[in-house]
Amino acid sequence: MIIALDGASLTIADAARVARPDAQGTYAHAELAPAARERIAATRAYIDETWMHDGAPLMYAFNTGVGLFKDQRIVIADMAEYQKKTVYAHATGIGEPFAEDVTRAMMLMRANAFASNYSGPQVALVERLLAFLNAGLHPVIPQKGSVGASGDLAPLAHLAAAVCGFPEAEMTWRGKRMPAREAIAQAGFDPDIRLGAKDASALINGSTTSLALAALAAHDARRLMKTADIALCLSLEAMRGERAAFDPRLQRARPHPGQMKVARNILRILDGTQRCAQAARDVVFPEENRAPGTPASPRVQDVYSLRCAPQVHGPANDALDYVEGLVSVELNAATDNPLIVDDGAGGYVSLSGGHFHGQYMAQAMDVLAIAMTDLGAISERRLARLIDPGMSYGLPRNLLAGKQGLNTGYATVQCSMSALVMENRGLATPGSVDSIPGKSNAEDHVSNSTWCGRKARTIVENVEQIVAGELLMAAQALSLVAEVADGYPLGKGSQAALDAIRETIPPALEGDRWYAREMGDALALVRSGAVIHAVETAIGLLE
Repeated sequence: MIIALDGASLTIADAARVARPDAQGTYAHAELAPAARERIAATRAYIDETWMHDGAPLMYAFNTGVGLFKDQRIVIADMAEYQKKTVYAHATGIGEPFAEDVTRAMMLMRANAFASNYSGPQVALVERLLAFLNAGLHPVIPQKGSVGASGDLAPLAHLAAAVCGFPEAEMTWRGKRMPAREAIAQAGFDPDIRLGAKDASALINGSTTSLALAALAAHDARRLMKTADIALCLSLEAMRGERAAFDPRLQRARPHPGQMKVARNILRILDGTQRCAQAARDVVFPEENRAPGTPASPRVQDVYSLRCAPQVHGPANDALDYVEGLVSVELNAATDNPLIVDDGAGGYVSLSGGHFHGQYMAQAMDVLAIAMTDLGAISERRLARLIDPGMSYGLPRNLLAGKQGLNTGYATVQCSMSALVMENRGLATPGSVDSIPGKSNAEDHVSNSTWCGRKARTIVENVEQIVAGELLMAAQALSLVAEVADGYPLGKGSQAALDAIRETIPPALEGDRWYAREMGDALALVRSGAVIHAVETAIGLLE
């Protein structure tokens, strides 16, 4: 698949296709759209013909220093050295490197920002960035050190240093980490490229790291929303819950879009179920304190983690809609400074502004972090009920099929999920309200957007595991009562989900086993979308 970059039409899904391999291990190929290449070339030709002399007006970071050196002219004789020094000065990243998908997304998004034709780099530099991306040359970029204004300078400087073949920079290629120059040469490229005026600033000035984190987190969160609805349905049927809370007549009384969407999804997944009926509740489950043949008490209504799922999953859906809107705009925005804009008279002018400031992404990621934290919290409360017979209406304690005492069951899985919930609650503390001035107060308000993106991505990853845990444990619960509840089928979507899980993870019918493996297997099912695919094959697309 080819993704043509024009600076205007890149989507979150496209970014994920380039950043991550498909099921066959293939990445989407990214290239400049021909019209975008022509525009970049025309702008660069104007720069070279009109501004490359020492009498040109002062233009920030083009022929001036940066920060408080903004009024210090850089003469043409020093221009090439200035590009190099600019990258060196800002390559101050700290800590472990970003994962490969984040690095690839950064490379793609920086190139797409150039395609919008506001930065003025050499076409050769943009083509080199994309050629390295497509060849699998990945700069080693430390995760820490950016404050999200003036853009993500530190991480992007490490990207720039690698792409330009600086001897201090590193890359990974074919799974091996090595000096960037060595990797570039092994991949068949010239390690050297001569940077021209504005090239270094164009590479490092923008909130592209924050955007890469945001786009990938939003992409994963969208898949997670559907999976959480499926997991809820499996838990609801395992505990023989009520469906009345999802009735469309009830939802219309409080018509939030996300809430109504979740309720519709739940009813569609549960379509055909007989497990959520009073007759099924009359069946005596293994650890119910009720004599066979004794009718169950009417349920009337369920606990909040079941009954209020639309009111919790729904706001998360609406929050994600908001986040996706901001990310989609930012994907096709110029976040450089200064911008080279049409002067309306056949030429260009350099305008200084603040598009590098990452506050949009910072606030978006704080919103996503809060929404996903609560989605994980309600999922954990459901899976916690599954292990307690008093709260699950008689399911085997700890979902255990083996000898009690000798075996422990899934209580330990629930404990690990609760640890993730607590971690998420700490990470969900907003970072976008924090600002420490930097660079002698030249940057007196910063966004902290990279940290906001990093923690939001971690929260989404944690919630993927929590929801995977709910799928795993609800499936175990349903398998343990499959025989006694045989006359009461599951919903069409629920059965499809259970079958998909069981294709990979057999039920634990003989006591404890290496739970970490099946937790990992369940997580892989969530991330691959396999459970969603099975459900949607059975009932049609979920909302």
